[in-house]
Amino acid sequence: MRYFTHAAARRRVLLIGLVGAILFMVAGFAVGWFWMGHRYPMLKEPAFKNFAVSYNTIMDKYLNGANGEDLINGASEGMVASLEDPYSRYLVEEQGDAYTQGYEGEFSGIGAEVREQDGQFIIHALTPNAPAERGGVKSGDSIIAVDGKDTKDIKFQDLIGLMRGKTGTEVTLTLQRLGETEPIEITLKREAIPVYTVTSEMLEEGIGHITISRFAQKTATEFDEAVAKMKEQGMTKLLLDLRSNPGGLLQPTIAIGSKLIPKGKVILEVVYKEESNPIVYKSKQQEEWTIPIVVLVNGQSASASEVLTAALKESAGATVVGEKTYGKGVVQAFEQFKDGSVLSLTEAQWKTPGGTWIHKVGVMPNEVVSLPAFASLRPLPVGSELKNGSYGEDVKTLQSMLKELGYASVGKDGLFDEQTEAAMRAFQKAEKLDVTGSLNDKTAYKIVELLKEKLEKEDTQLQRGVELLKK
Repeated sequence: MRYFTHAAARRRVLLIGLVGAILFMVAGFAVGWFWMGHRYPMLKEPAFKNFAVSYNTIMDKYLNGANGEDLINGASEGMVASLEDPYSRYLVEEQGDAYTQGYEGEFSGIGAEVREQDGQFIIHALTPNAPAERGGVKSGDSIIAVDGKDTKDIKFQDLIGLMRGKTGTEVTLTLQRLGETEPIEITLKREAIPVYTVTSEMLEEGIGHITISRFAQKTATEFDEAVAKMKEQGMTKLLLDLRSNPGGLLQPTIAIGSKLIPKGKVILEVVYKEESNPIVYKSKQQEEWTIPIVVLVNGQSASASEVLTAALKESAGATVVGEKTYGKGVVQAFEQFKDGSVLSLTEAQWKTPGGTWIHKVGVMPNEVVSLPAFASLRPLPVGSELKNGSYGEDVKTLQSMLKELGYASVGKDGLFDEQTEAAMRAFQKAEKLDVTGSLNDKTAYKIVELLKEKLEKEDTQLQRGVELLKK
């Protein structure tokens, strides 16, 4: 009897322990599921089941096989694309790295600019004292291969990716040089290549012309250096050129604003979702700025360049000259993940110091000045040939460009006829190009180069800015 009682007690203890363990597991599972749902809200969405089933079905049954990482990245890209916001993006791995490098003060590479021409990749320019120049690469060289990989069927962005890489690693270029029968092979070691966003020059009567191409990490420092150099050269007036500046980082924009705008004056106000926690940025100027400013803008001046333009106009009394700006009044924050991928998301919008929303509206200049009409011509096509018998908008553009360069008899608008061919032959002969009578990339590049030089001489916006500063 005592044995029976002891056995029954053991069974009760085991049963209680088993029930307790089950309850503990259920409770743990419930807590875990609650925590997962809290951390990953998408698990609560009914459509998430569809996503999970689709993922599993593709991985198990898709005829050609699938890569799980590619599926998840594709889903992330699609998720952001569903917002239908042109400024929010999900960029996968190398694309994300390239995105962040665009805002850094340097990138790892060899210091060679490349252009695509007639199906070839041509070295366009070299960074002084960078690996490419030191290693013997010449402007005009054609890249045949990178690390043994033929460039015939490669895309431009992929070529740039092959040429870039980690600092200290090597890359081998196979080049074809004019006048050489055999290809040249050059091995270079990648290093940090500085990216400059500010250029400067002294114009007449003490006018310092400073151009900011975009706002990156070191732009404010570059701007300070340019100002110091211009002052040493006698700058008494500032012509600040923000034309075609697409924007960039807000911090250097505010730093430059704090240099030029009186202390305590508003630079901008940033307003977040549901107008919560608005942030007003004010100038923290340390040294009074007494030099008069004229700002140059155009329809491609956007985002951070519009922030600075509006702040200088409304808080510093600067005169703005040119065309109405692009009208990007929203702010993106970006997060980079361990694999290099980047989520860039629109999180706020901003007001000018006067309280104006400029999104899809732009900033109006004090004086509207347009560039010559040829400055707005559409680009010539790359990688395609225009010849006798061709027709359309590209031919019309080509004819307009030839007229601007002094070749008046170019034929009927939009039709590449005998007159157009004759004008092409005359241009090619004058510029010592292969006289084919048709448009290829090399000829197109030369036309654009000459029009750029012509525009520099006929820059009506810059000329008006100089006139105002002289007064």
